[in-house]
Amino acid sequence: MKYLTTLMYFSIAFILVIGVWQFVIFIGDYPEALLPSPLMVFHGIISLIQDGTLAEHVRVSLFRFFVGYLIAVSVAIPLGLFLGRTQKLWKVIDPIVQVLRPVAPVAWAPFIVLWFGIGNMPAIVIIFIAAFFPVLLSTVSAVKKIDKTYLKLAENLEIGQTSLLFKIIFPAAFPYIANGLHIAVGTAWIFLVAGEMIGAQSGLGYLIVDSRNALDLDLVLAGIFFIGILGLLLDKSIGLFEKWVGKQWGVQSS
Repeated sequence: MKYLTTLMYFSIAFILVIGVWQFVIFIGDYPEALLPSPLMVFHGIISLIQDGTLAEHVRVSLFRFFVGYLIAVSVAIPLGLFLGRTQKLWKVIDPIVQVLRPVAPVAWAPFIVLWFGIGNMPAIVIIFIAAFFPVLLSTVSAVKKIDKTYLKLAENLEIGQTSLLFKIIFPAAFPYIANGLHIAVGTAWIFLVAGEMIGAQSGLGYLIVDSRNALDLDLVLAGIFFIGILGLLLDKSIGLFEKWVGKQWGVQSS
């Protein structure tokens, strides 16, 4: 019943967007060459599906996203747990992080392309940068918020550092870390598209740029549509993973 209700809301939202879109075209009297209609975009999507172009671009984009995102998470969480436990070291590292964090990953694109060439690596590196800082900062913050009672109890019971990390610190911090994972999904996906517009010859970002250059605005909107849908699915997937981990550890995520 819950999934049917969610599907109903999604359907209503989709119909509302299509209705507003068509209404804007009607009121503004825009030519289809300037603002393609929903039907025209639908035909563009069908053509991309039929010739296999869409599947290839989606496959490449998802590959780049998961490689960059998973590497960022694998590095940021252990590093955040360590820095969260070593306050003096974090006071030295924090100013460096705060200086680098606001710099958009695409600002590093000229260096990334020079160092890594074109293809998958520039986009993967940009995704890594985009996902790394939200996860790192949320992990450090999460460790700081852990109830000191847990740590004192572990110390009294003479629990080893490894057991303390995996059985107490990480489970207690995970609900807060999950917020960083959610933020990182959004920022990484956004900058994946930006990265593919700069140094790639495939992917959804490249599809948009290539279609724009050919003045195929229906395919541009088709690419934007699938970027949005995939971003939504990725965010929901992280939410499901978060709930699953919470159940395994008996904790509730915020």
